[in-house]
Amino acid sequence: MSVVRVAHGNLKDEVSVEEWRQRVDLAACYRLIAHFGWDDLIYTHISARLKDNPNQFLFNPYGLMFEEMTASSLIKVDLDGTVVTGSDYGFNPAGFVIHGAILSGRDDAGCVVHLHTDQGMAVSAQKNGLLPLSQIGASLCHDVSYHEYEGPATEEEEKARLIADLGPKNLMILRNHGTLSVGETIADAFLRIYGLERACKTQVLAMGSSAEIQLPSDRALAQIAAFDEEEGHCSMVWDALLRMLDRRDNSYRN
Repeated sequence: MSVVRVAHGNLKDEVSVEEWRQRVDLAACYRLIAHFGWDDLIYTHISARLKDNPNQFLFNPYGLMFEEMTASSLIKVDLDGTVVTGSDYGFNPAGFVIHGAILSGRDDAGCVVHLHTDQGMAVSAQKNGLLPLSQIGASLCHDVSYHEYEGPATEEEEKARLIADLGPKNLMILRNHGTLSVGETIADAFLRIYGLERACKTQVLAMGSSAEIQLPSDRALAQIAAFDEEEGHCSMVWDALLRMLDRRDNSYRN
């Protein structure tokens, strides 16, 4: 992997308007993951395919905490793993195997989020996977795929199996590992992982008690599977989240 140029300072005037918008949104996504306590030190990743060049994606430099991420600090990588715009920090090859595979195998994937949360890892180790224990979980179960654990995701051969296991679905539980979401936009992928993480947390809490578990009826499950959010819902929530970040710390926009 060769680094063509090391990014420094503020890149706003060095990239297109569209790329800068995506950089701001992706940096915001990293900050939101940190805000909700879903980060894992310097590990896990969120990637965004560039609309200006679908064969390139934005990624986090290996060594920065999610709460430090800014629009200019994100690195740019080709789908073959070549770093186009780098950083003084490195590039995690394990992250590339997962994200490179899905971005290459799913033309509709504009963003991929991968996490190692306590609740996500707990459910990933449960044989039955995600259960429809709550409204959130019930609304997602039909869109969840599973990938068996193969050890650290550093082998190129695993890419084909990741793509095949994900199929047309937008959520994945990587067994004994963590969670993953796919979205056409960064907002789509974030809201999907938000729902999955909430569902996993509810499941861990419910199954950790001594009370008997009650599942929704088949009729209720069919109704929620057929339910569609109103048009514009995703962008409305995303705008609200950005306003929250701006009130707390807007340095992600740098």
